Amino acid sequence: MTGSPEQRGNAHTNSTAPDEVQRLGQRRADARAAKDFAAADALRDEIAELGWAVTDAPGGFTLEPGDAGEPAPVASAASDVPSALDREPIYDVAIHWVCEGWSDDIDRAIAAFSSNAGSRKLQFVVADVTGDAADRWVGRDDVEVVWLRADTGWAAARNAGLSRSLAPIVVAVDGSIEPTGDVFSPVETALKDPAAGVVGPFGIVTHDLREFEEAADEGPCDAVEGYLMAFRREVFTDVGGFDEKFRWYRTADIDWSFRVREAGLGCSVVPLPVVKHEHRAWAAATESQRTSWSKRNFYRFLDRYRDRWDLVLSGEPEDHDHDDDHEHEHRHERPVTMPEGR
Repeated sequence: MTGSPEQRGNAHTNSTAPDEVQRLGQRRADARAAKDFAAADALRDEIAELGWAVTDAPGGFTLEPGDAGEPAPVASAASDVPSALDREPIYDVAIHWVCEGWSDDIDRAIAAFSSNAGSRKLQFVVADVTGDAADRWVGRDDVEVVWLRADTGWAAARNAGLSRSLAPIVVAVDGSIEPTGDVFSPVETALKDPAAGVVGPFGIVTHDLREFEEAADEGPCDAVEGYLMAFRREVFTDVGGFDEKFRWYRTADIDWSFRVREAGLGCSVVPLPVVKHEHRAWAAATESQRTSWSKRNFYRFLDRYRDRWDLVLSGEPEDHDHDDDHEHEHRHERPVTMPEGR
């Protein structure tokens, strides 16, 4: 299983490493800088054969004696994943997935993000609940797999992955998204605005907290959809993570977007060159599961924000019935409309 520099060694270069090992370490650093990850992986293996472990660190790399007695990795509880949010960034952008299967989709996205990265150094983090991702990406220096217990809910898995972010800009993305061009420059430009909280290519708006529709234009929206949510790492630190009672993905993005707005920051649609493929979690669920899980998640959101018209761009509807807000049973029987799949 791959891991971050903090997991694989300490922060001090071991000056006792043989000259040959140090030379290989520098060659590997040069290969990574040139984005030749195949060569970097081969050099890492060559260093390991000499009994040393190389890890990335701010300003370079570290070399430590290998530990042949290191125990085999096991799945962790999300709460046990060590946070890297207090570490100095060593990447330019951190990109995150929750893996509940369909690893080919993540591979497709990793390749697309990499090919459009330019000179940026990317951190890929996969929060995996299947137990298969570690072997799939073993030996990839640019992919960190956070192996979680199979019963971990979606939001808890998302938070565990996001806590490993070692970049000032964080992108939480679904496996259905494939970049077709430079997505980073528009995101970087948008997030330079200190009032920006979360941005992405797909947003939704509402006029009554019951019916949600896709935002027709770029610019401010009520919530950014979870297909791709980009934000500064400090926003995640300040606002906090997703509500871990959301065990399925749906509405967790709306809930977190409203938390961002509650913190005084904005949500905006920023056009990005991406293709949206089939949303696997939605397609794999039965109609009964979709209905049950969606309602449960939405009513959790509604119970928290049902009267927060100050967080809705359109404000309070003129015909809004305040009495209805306090009739809990009746309120939950009213229909809810959202874009399909999100």
